[in-house]
Amino acid sequence: MDKLLCDELVQEIFQRLPPSTSSSVSLVSKRWLYLYRTSKTSLSLRLTPHDYTIPSLSSLLSHYPFLSSLSLLLPPDPTTTKSTTFADHLLLLVSSFCPQLHSLRFLAGPVSLSSLTSLSAACTQLTYLCINLSRPLFLMWILNFPSLKELSILVCNGEGLEQAVDVNTEYGFCADDDSDAELGLESLCLSGIGADDWGLGWLWRSCRKLKKLQFRSCEGIGDGGSFSSFVRCLQGVQEVELRTCRTIIDGVLVKLAENCDSLTSLLVYDGGSREGLLRFFSQSHCNLQKLDLRLPLDLKNDHLLAVAMNFRSLSSLKLQSCCLVSGEGLRALGAAVSSGLEELALVNCDVVEREPGLLSTLGQNFRQLRKLDLSYNEMLVDKELASMLVSCNYLVDLRLRGCKGLTNAAMVSVFKSCKYLENVDIIRCCGIQAEAIEFFVLNSPQLRQVQVEQSKISDAAKTWASHKFIEAVA
Repeated sequence: MDKLLCDELVQEIFQRLPPSTSSSVSLVSKRWLYLYRTSKTSLSLRLTPHDYTIPSLSSLLSHYPFLSSLSLLLPPDPTTTKSTTFADHLLLLVSSFCPQLHSLRFLAGPVSLSSLTSLSAACTQLTYLCINLSRPLFLMWILNFPSLKELSILVCNGEGLEQAVDVNTEYGFCADDDSDAELGLESLCLSGIGADDWGLGWLWRSCRKLKKLQFRSCEGIGDGGSFSSFVRCLQGVQEVELRTCRTIIDGVLVKLAENCDSLTSLLVYDGGSREGLLRFFSQSHCNLQKLDLRLPLDLKNDHLLAVAMNFRSLSSLKLQSCCLVSGEGLRALGAAVSSGLEELALVNCDVVEREPGLLSTLGQNFRQLRKLDLSYNEMLVDKELASMLVSCNYLVDLRLRGCKGLTNAAMVSVFKSCKYLENVDIIRCCGIQAEAIEFFVLNSPQLRQVQVEQSKISDAAKTWASHKFIEAVA
């Protein structure tokens, strides 16, 4: 029977198998093992910092000749002193065995510019690259990756100065060169940029096609505190994310308000500026459509009022742990953007529990909602949830994770009001019992996924879910 199927057909079948079962086919025969490996186009590995890692990885990669996506993670180990050399050896193996890569996530320690040069010569089709780099920062090696569209850099302390200077000199560049280039990057993510770091001025001047920009745990923008080069990349940016970047958020938001009319999505987590946010919300001329904020002590009603006045085209609003916001700000925002909002998240926002009737008002304002997330509002009760859902008849995604005050009656309300619901998350809702979940699963014709503890899924619910292709996720 095995020989009746040609290699190409068997490989096609393997590629269509779900990840949970695909690896078992390699145990059937040597032929299937070979075909399984040659059919794999994606691989994710977690490595250990030992001497045998390099020969083991070499042997493993030799069996997967057609990889287009590879992820290598080497967790930091305080008991070892592996340097850039170790990571370089690993990256050289990737260059040798994976010439068809389109995507590489290489978080196995800081790499030198010489190893990046080797990678660019071998993997000419790379469109996504995620790597660690040591200080000081020299980035003109990006020119050697003409197909690169997405770049993620995690900066760490380490060796590499002498190598960096040598390689940049070889290509005729130096760190403070005023020259620029035309890079094809559309997405850039920077993590760990320090206040005194230099070397990114050239990058800002050369990234004129950026659409998405992310900063994570950054105390600077890599230009010695100057924003003069940074503004050169903002003209076409559509998405910006700032995570734990309190030091630079004022400067970034001011430049966005002044130079970026194309912005449609803004995310700010864990570290904002009340004045900077208010200035941006009041002065920006962009057509913002998605706003995602996790600012426990920095977001107040005046911010929401400014959003209501200036961004009436919002389609998605997500607020997490915003303790200083009251119903006044949310009602004003609801009245302003009622016609277009399709996604609302009020996660761990005590205003949901503090002001009875607020959810009912928001439900009446946001009748076109498709996605609603009220997770971790522990004191949310059935009556308040039902008063909102009765107006939100078009929901397809509902998340109630960690809402400990809800009971079986909540699931009855969801069933009555949300006839188009496809995904629901009720993990850690200890008041919702197995019988309510069984009733909901058996009577929700559009349901495709339910996230709930396995102990709450009855045999009848499991059987029905399997017949209707409903995925139960614990």
